[in-house]
Amino acid sequence: MFFVYMVQCADNTLYTGWTTDIMARIKQHNSGKGSKYTRTRRPVCLVFSEQCEDKSAALKREIAIKKLPRDQKMELIEKYKGIK
Repeated sequence: MFFVYMVQCADNTLYTGWTTDIMARIKQHNSGKGSKYTRTRRPVCLVFSEQCEDKSAALKREIAIKKLPRDQKMELIEKYKGIK
């Protein structure tokens, strides 16, 4: 399985990525080994995830989410909260 996810960083910024194991990836981010961006913005908290059918779909969705303005990202996060 492939997932697109968003985390909220300690400085209130959002980071979007893709993975096959969300919890392991969050642990990587919080240990400082997840990405250069989140390394100095720890801790991070998972605020959104979405399952994708394959790696290609996950990469395309990641790019689409990264292009969204912050207010639309926040709308995705709010909808995600309602599903959980």
